[in-house]
Amino acid sequence: MSDSARIWILIVTVAAGTFLIRYSFIGLVGDRSLPAWAERMLRYVPVSVMPAIAAPLVVWPHATGGETNPARLLAGLAALALGIATRNLLAAIFGGMAVLYLALWLVG
Repeated sequence: MSDSARIWILIVTVAAGTFLIRYSFIGLVGDRSLPAWAERMLRYVPVSVMPAIAAPLVVWPHATGGETNPARLLAGLAALALGIATRNLLAAIFGGMAVLYLALWLVG
């Protein structure tokens, strides 16, 4: 079997698996109401996914070749503090950006 055939088999297999996982929630359970405990737990999914996406980009940024950078750590901590203090997503994003650009400008 050639390498391109193996790749296509892998792509089709992963696509089918992803479809079945998503269909099990959307297609089979989508028209029913969830129990109260499940709805309560699902409220925390976005809150846990966003830090999981952002944390590696703050600690090991691509812009520095994966090396930890104090300016980016400071910006991440500022965004976290602003988010906690104001409970406003845009304030956290723009505050973190401002601290990042200020720290990079000060460093040179």
